[in-house]
Amino acid sequence: MKNLILIRHSKSSWDAPVQDIDRSISQRGVRDAHLIASKTPKILPPSYIVWSSKAKRTQETAFIFSQYLSIPIETIHFSEDLYTFDSKKLEKNIKKCQNSYDSLILFGHNEAITKFVNKFGDLYIDNVPTSGVVALQFDTHDWNDLSKGKTIATLFPSQFKNE
Repeated sequence: MKNLILIRHSKSSWDAPVQDIDRSISQRGVRDAHLIASKTPKILPPSYIVWSSKAKRTQETAFIFSQYLSIPIETIHFSEDLYTFDSKKLEKNIKKCQNSYDSLILFGHNEAITKFVNKFGDLYIDNVPTSGVVALQFDTHDWNDLSKGKTIATLFPSQFKNE
């Protein structure tokens, strides 16, 4: 079995005129990241590796989640290749994961994430929101052989706003 937990970066701030890759998360993004990160440990497999896009907002989201998931920052693999909005490029990167790892947490971007979860999961999701988490499980031992899997959990900020 392979487990993939996709996490879309938190809400971006548009306050500063910066390049897209340098955009930070907004105050709402910080709140939503803390909210969802606090719920995420319940759906995680016992061990995993963590990858993240090098975009500033994605790194900031990963840092917040790392506090709740007890992930040492230095173990997160940050990659420019994951700064993609293209689901085919995202799929190609995921399939490069070493088979010695059964579980991967990946912090990335839309629309790549939404298209990926709809292609590989068994639950249609109109749009994975910012700070959204989708956990997928695949009946394979080889990341390169990913095919239709099972959507085992979704955690979206709107699900918890009234708590």
